[in-house]
Amino acid sequence: MTARLTVLSGPSGVGKSTVVQGLRAARPDVWLSVSATTRRPRPGETHGVNYFFVDHAEFARMVEHGELLEYAEFAGNFYGTPRRPVIERLEAGVAVLLEIELQGARQVRASMPEALLVFLAPPSWDELVRRLVGRGTEPAEVIARRLETAKVELAAESEFDATVVNASVEGAVASLLDLMGLHAPGDPAAGS
Repeated sequence: MTARLTVLSGPSGVGKSTVVQGLRAARPDVWLSVSATTRRPRPGETHGVNYFFVDHAEFARMVEHGELLEYAEFAGNFYGTPRRPVIERLEAGVAVLLEIELQGARQVRASMPEALLVFLAPPSWDELVRRLVGRGTEPAEVIARRLETAKVELAAESEFDATVVNASVEGAVASLLDLMGLHAPGDPAAGS
């Protein structure tokens, strides 16, 4: 049985990684694709766990050989989803989640129209700005670029199949699991 691919996207700083961590804690059987990127690791990130950190030449080789399901440039770096592991898991009946940016979500929509595209939205613009500035991991000019990009990304919400507002991680995780047709262990709706 082929499982359905779910794509989670939304503006930078909306909390995609935090929601995915919460979902994986509730449902470790959901396979999270590990993206390749040309950006440098942030403190605490591990190669092969958070991302496959590659140089520009290796990334270009992956694109040239059709090894990526999607790829995009974001904030001056390239990101992409290795194709083979996603297809293998879906064919094995494993629920697969991609956490990717808008450009990548559009590419997945074009190549796999059966995928469920979920937009993770902030509770407000002010909250999104607070989250981005509060990270403290990037210089002001990068934050300014991310905020400009976020305006474009927020305008693309209607391209998605569903929207989840990230007012609380727990609520966003529950909504995402529901959209995926999954339930957290111990959830009465799971029939346990």
